[in-house]
Amino acid sequence: MPAISQLYLYPVKSLAGFQVQQWPVDKTGLRYDRQWMLIDQQGQFLSQRRLPKMALITTRIEDQLLWLSAPGHQPVAIPLNPQGGDSIEVTIWHDQCLARSVASTIDDWLTEVLQHPCRLVYHPTDQIRQVDQNYAFADDQTAFSDGFPFLIVSEASLQAFNQHSGLALAMERFRPNIVVTDCEAYAEDQWRQISINGIGFRLPKPCSRCAVPAIDPQTAISDKRVLSELARLRQWQHKVYFGQNALHDAIGELGVGNCVTVMTKAEPQPPIQ
Repeated sequence: MPAISQLYLYPVKSLAGFQVQQWPVDKTGLRYDRQWMLIDQQGQFLSQRRLPKMALITTRIEDQLLWLSAPGHQPVAIPLNPQGGDSIEVTIWHDQCLARSVASTIDDWLTEVLQHPCRLVYHPTDQIRQVDQNYAFADDQTAFSDGFPFLIVSEASLQAFNQHSGLALAMERFRPNIVVTDCEAYAEDQWRQISINGIGFRLPKPCSRCAVPAIDPQTAISDKRVLSELARLRQWQHKVYFGQNALHDAIGELGVGNCVTVMTKAEPQPPIQ
């Protein structure tokens, strides 16, 4: 039976994430996942697509603090449950929502590390960001993810991609939340409903990929071969796909080793043979 082999948390959108052995699931997904985000002076979200060096800023959660670290800089810490801050309208793709600012000292630190003006904002608990209603229920929500609270990828899918592309990519390139073992390559493309530790998940849409998987998370250097191989092996209707977006039906907890029960299947999405 398929099972969780890795769990990843990304507290700050597009900064490095880290693995956990078990973690609570809240209404917006894994607790603290994408709760923070960097924005430019116009309130537009920033990501590795624009600033690849974001990949080199690491995150960790310790003693009720979120720590940010970068080569050559002293680490800085942010309260896990911030209060106050200025209300700011921010833009994530086509969504506009309200966020709140963090301390200006953190903004200065990030601006210096990235050599680009930016601000760090957080998603307050009283704000609801709905998931695209073409794929979700009215009460589905997320924080600052691109669009869905979870991304699921199987180990076998990455192994198959590496084998057929001649590359040797690490799972971190694809920034999943849930990594699954003991299933066939691209099995997740057929899953529509699964259950993990009493939490139901719907998989309504495959994940279309941008330039981020091409960026080496250890060096922030982009390798064009990644996108060209994705286009060769995983292209459909002029987009490339890898992994499945997922929505959850309950709060609870996930852990490495949890069995993944496949409730319903359908034709692969995208329909790539």
